Parts: sequence; C-alpha cells; structure tokens
Amino acid sequence: QVRLMESGGGSVQAGGSLTLSCEVSGGTVNNTCMGWFRQAPGKEREGVAVISRNGGTKYTSSVKGRFTISRDNAKNSLYLQMNALKVEDTGVYYCASKIGLGCPIDGITFYPWGQGTQVTVSS
Repeated sequence: QVRLMESGGGSVQAGGSLTLSCEVSGGTVNNTCMGWFRQAPGKEREGVAVISRNGGTKYTSSVKGRFTISRDNAKNSLYLQMNALKVEDTGVYYCASKIGLGCPIDGITFYPWGQGTQVTVSS
C-alpha cells in the first residue's frame, strides 16, 4: 500500500521560505507523476505544482518563479521549495501521486494523498 507523509510546514512571515517534504512508502517517486496541492480556509483545493514521470514540471501561475518542485529518487521523496512566501500562500499543503498517463495540475485523478501539512504566512 502506497503511503505519503508530508512534513516541513510551519509559520513564517511574508517573504520567508519553507521547504515541504513528502516521504513515500510502499511505492516509488521515480518515474511517477506527483504533485503538491493546497487548500486555504473556505476555498477549494488547488494544484500548486506537479512533476511528471519524465521530470517535466508545471506550476500554477501564482507561484511561478517562487516555488520549485523536485524529487529525490534515492530518498524516495518529493519536495516543494517555497520562497518569497505571501499571505495568500497560507493553507494546508498535500502531496499526491498518480499512475497512468498524464500529469495534470488539477489533481482530480491523483491517489493516494498525504494527510497534509499546515503552512501559515503572516504579514
């Protein structure tokens, strides 16, 4: 059974940085579509960034140039480096994986999901 566990969330001031990690067990990040998603209070979940099987990346427009998604096959982990954080980046961040073709940023066909890690950015 594939399990994902996020870590690295916390509280930071606007302009600060955080790195989220997602450790995968029972499966592999290598050659797998994986992504980061977030949900702010009162809002729907949105895709933040995905990395495809061949390493291609996609980002939602609001984080382009500030966030970087990456994976470490040796550590079987997915990462999200977040720089220049803004108050609107606040939310619960989830990692998820997807089998099969395609790697869409909408997250609809992703499974399984981690339990999430809270990111709070204050002004």
